[in-house]
Amino acid sequence: MGLNFRQGEIVAIARASGRVVVDDLAARFGVTVQTIRRDLEVICRAGQLDRVHGGAVARGGVSNIDYAARARMNGAAKAAIGRACAAAIPDNASVILNLGTTTEAVARELLHHRNLTVVTNNMNVANILAYNPGCEVIVAGGALRRSDGGLVGELTVQQFQQFKVDFAVIGVSAVDADGDLLDYDLAEVRVSKAIIAQARRVFLVADASKFARVAPVRLCGLAEVEAVFTDSALPPDLAEKCNGWGVAIRLG
Repeated sequence: MGLNFRQGEIVAIARASGRVVVDDLAARFGVTVQTIRRDLEVICRAGQLDRVHGGAVARGGVSNIDYAARARMNGAAKAAIGRACAAAIPDNASVILNLGTTTEAVARELLHHRNLTVVTNNMNVANILAYNPGCEVIVAGGALRRSDGGLVGELTVQQFQQFKVDFAVIGVSAVDADGDLLDYDLAEVRVSKAIIAQARRVFLVADASKFARVAPVRLCGLAEVEAVFTDSALPPDLAEKCNGWGVAIRLG
C-alpha cells in the first residue's frame, strides 16, 4: 500500500521522535484532525506505525516499543481479551501469567476469582492480584527488567520448572503468517518456553496488531497452544491453519 507525501512525512516524524499526536500533526500540515486520523489509519494498515490513543508510535523492528507506549495501545481490545480469557479460567485453578500488557489485562479480570494460585514473573500482575484476597500470588525470582517490571533469567526458568499448573496465559510481541509466536528478548523467550512446558493448557492472548508485526526470536508455533484470545478475526490463511491444528479462536 503506497503512502502519499504527507503520510510519508508523518512516518518520518514518528520514527525520529518515537510518537506523533493527531492535534500536533493537524496544526503542522494545516489540515483537519479527521484528515490526520485517516492518514494514520492508512499508515497503520500499511504496517508503518502502531495506533495509540491520540496518535501513533513507531513500530519496532529488532527492539520492542517501550512499555509506557504499549500500555496505552489498544486498551479497549486488551480489556475485552482479558475478560474473555478470564471467563475461561474457573475458580480453584492454578495459573501462570507471563510478561505483557495483555496478560496484565487478564489479571485485572481475575480480581474476583476465588481460590486461585497465580505464579508470575510479571511484577505488574503480582501488584494487580495482590488486591484479590482469594488469590495466592507467587512471584518467580530472577533479574528485574526495570523497563516493564519483568523478571527474567536462568533463576526465573528454574523456579517455573518447580510448578505444574492448570493454565498458562502467555502474551507475545508478534505472530507471523506461519503461526510462529515471536518476541524480542531471548531471555524472556526462554522463560516463556519453561512456562509452556509446565502448563496443562496454554492460552495465547494477543490483540490484532500482533498479527501485523514481526520480531526476531521464535517462542513456539500456534499449534502448541489450545486457544487464542484476540479481538478480531485472524488472517484467513492463518485461521485455516489453526483449524487444522485444533487451535480454538476466541474473540473478545
